[in-house]
Amino acid sequence: MSTVAKNLVIELDNQPGELAKVATAISDAGVNISAATCIGTGARAELHILVPHSEPVRRALAITNTAITREREVVVVQAQDRPGELATLATRIAEAGINLDLVYVATNSRVVVGSEDADALKQVLDGFAL
Repeated sequence: MSTVAKNLVIELDNQPGELAKVATAISDAGVNISAATCIGTGARAELHILVPHSEPVRRALAITNTAITREREVVVVQAQDRPGELATLATRIAEAGINLDLVYVATNSRVVVGSEDADALKQVLDGFAL
């Protein structure tokens, strides 16, 4: 089964406490972060988070003077936690001629995928269960 969610990118100062500040604001707003990754070795870092809707996160971050710098719709697929699952999913998407530009694993063995052609991606993965 696949669902649609939001992948949000938040730029942070790459220093102690920044992640805690953002995560606290989001949790205080009652929003569950389903997945997160943070990348950055310089003065700034990019925090990518997966949430069902962006507006509550946007409001929560406003009080910390932190903004969402990019937002996109992604497709989330429930997967099995076993060898070959990502390969099967990626093959199905490739056979449909869709190029992925975002892939990561979220909590509860879910795979998050993004493409410039989100509608085609949703169609290929609709009802797909690994």
